[in-house]
Amino acid sequence: MRLLTKNKLLTGVLAVLGVAGAGAWVYQLMGGLAVTGMGNANSWGLYIALFMFFVGLSAGGLIVASSASVFHIEKYKAVAMPAIILSTVCICCAGAFVLIDLGGIQRIWHLFASPNLTSPLVWDICVITLYLVINVLYLRFMHKGAERAVAVLSRFALPTAVLVHSVTAWIFGLQIAKEGWFSALMAPIFVASAMDSGLALLLIVLVALNAAGVFETPKRLITSLAGLLATCIAIDGFLIFCEVLTMGYPGGSGAETLAVMTAGSTAPFFWAEVVGGLLVPFLILVFAKNRERTGLVVAASVLVVAGVLCKRLWLLLTSFVIPNIAGAPGVMDGAWTMVGSYAPTVVEVLIVLGVPSLGALAFMALGSRLLVPAAVRETEGAPAAGAAELDLDLEAQTA
Repeated sequence: MRLLTKNKLLTGVLAVLGVAGAGAWVYQLMGGLAVTGMGNANSWGLYIALFMFFVGLSAGGLIVASSASVFHIEKYKAVAMPAIILSTVCICCAGAFVLIDLGGIQRIWHLFASPNLTSPLVWDICVITLYLVINVLYLRFMHKGAERAVAVLSRFALPTAVLVHSVTAWIFGLQIAKEGWFSALMAPIFVASAMDSGLALLLIVLVALNAAGVFETPKRLITSLAGLLATCIAIDGFLIFCEVLTMGYPGGSGAETLAVMTAGSTAPFFWAEVVGGLLVPFLILVFAKNRERTGLVVAASVLVVAGVLCKRLWLLLTSFVIPNIAGAPGVMDGAWTMVGSYAPTVVEVLIVLGVPSLGALAFMALGSRLLVPAAVRETEGAPAAGAAELDLDLEAQTA
């Protein structure tokens, strides 16, 4: 457990947050979702926002790893192992938030006893389970060095990675009653933001592993991944622009929702994502010289991850601000209120901090098992496995 013991302070902090989150979840199980800030007016909150966020974060690792075989991008093989570990941990965190949002986890059996096959929620559970299985198999085959099995599995992994984010988007995009969600662009937006946030997190982790001396990633590969990140940011920004233009164009039906996004209660999250999560990172990474500076790459990556988190918040919460009362007897107050505001409680905050903390501990534990041998070889005078493979590949290409 080298990663866990080498960073004792970090491990201790993560363990405390994890225990606090677990305790808060037990308290929520006892008191029900009434202990959260959610209600009839805002039936979804931080849990679902973080579910969307972690589903997206899991994309970068699996797509980078599987691209090495599917598109014959050999240099990505050097970072395939940490990428798959990261993807596996993130999808587990996403699944945890779904179970937490159920309130009473004992009701999960209804999903299997009487599934509604027309519901995107059921589709999502199925595809996330498949996604997790693929990640686990990918890890097992890579650890055993079964390259042929990895090559075959990668053909299924890449489309599944795209599908899991598309199906998650359809949970929102197929809800006619919520104008801010009902859009054909929802799936492409989710896939694009998953690509840039997942790649950004992978870059942060690779640099951190470099600094810790656990896994060496050559600077040339970091620069290459940063260039790919800049492309993903540009695509994400373009799709957001298309959606906003359609909502705000004269005669469009989304003007009221757009007003909430740009000048209303969710405007801080919207502008933080557009400016801090898209514009600034793109202006940093679009220049080749900046991509060669590790500090700037990490700074841009942190901004991208934070920006996508803000996107999940404004995307989720904006549609709850304006109640849909078409066909209803009117806006009601009291026990069954249809209007209201949402603010997370301490219970929610503790759980939201606890789940990623446990995920980070899981990554460190898996990394200690699967990545440390490379670091051991490095201390004996040989380069880490990832670096050695990439250097041989680059030499072959330039020969």
